[in-house]
Amino acid sequence: MPNQVNRPQLSVITPVYNGKRFIESCLQSVISQNCPQAEHLLIDGASTDGTVEIIERYAGRHPHIRWVSEKDRGQSSAMNKGIAMSRGKIIGILNADDYYEPGLLPRILKIFDTLPDPSFLAGNCRVFKDDGSVWYINKPSRLNVSDILIGGVNNQFPHNPASYFYHKSLHDKIGHFDESDHYAMDLDFIMRALFSAHFQYVNEIWGNYRFLKGTKTYIAKENSQLQLNKMRVMDLYLKKLPLIEQWRIKTMRYVIKMRQ
Repeated sequence: MPNQVNRPQLSVITPVYNGKRFIESCLQSVISQNCPQAEHLLIDGASTDGTVEIIERYAGRHPHIRWVSEKDRGQSSAMNKGIAMSRGKIIGILNADDYYEPGLLPRILKIFDTLPDPSFLAGNCRVFKDDGSVWYINKPSRLNVSDILIGGVNNQFPHNPASYFYHKSLHDKIGHFDESDHYAMDLDFIMRALFSAHFQYVNEIWGNYRFLKGTKTYIAKENSQLQLNKMRVMDLYLKKLPLIEQWRIKTMRYVIKMRQ
């Protein structure tokens, strides 16, 4: 049976499938936070590469780790399963090949003590290329519907969940991750949250995201599917705005495009 921790305030959810290469680093990233108020939920999709054995070994030594391994319907399904299992009032999602900056989780809890419920809290994310070099720093400093829909380098949305956290109660207002979407489910969730939550940005690097060759996201970017899915979601939420605001956003998009 999975180990348990009493009354966690923060639940870190890791969806994983055949993630042996990085799962130990992910587990250690949470352990090294030294945050007894956090639990770590590993939602494994019936891995066959040794991932489960690593999780089981760590869970036997660390009571904050809880886990399940069974076939699921993909990443969105795994995240929703983790949310259902979670006992913290704050949710963080850490993919198996990503990691947190040292000392982050206690800081997150301290900031949330000052925020209304529900809130969405975001920092910066360092994005690495497959060779280990830094590609760019994602800085989602303008967290509002209009700026995110305009897009461009100055209006970034959070590119990876390693750099954001939110109240679990937000799901009661806007629902869970769309299990029919396997590419833009996080952006879709963020857009829904923008209409319903208090957003706060902190200009600090919180998460580290490895953009690895062969991963679902990498392949989708290579064949332009990532951009197409992003624009599909953006246009869906653009249509929810008044016509005059839609026109303004489309005009700003055009101006940005012409300046590139």
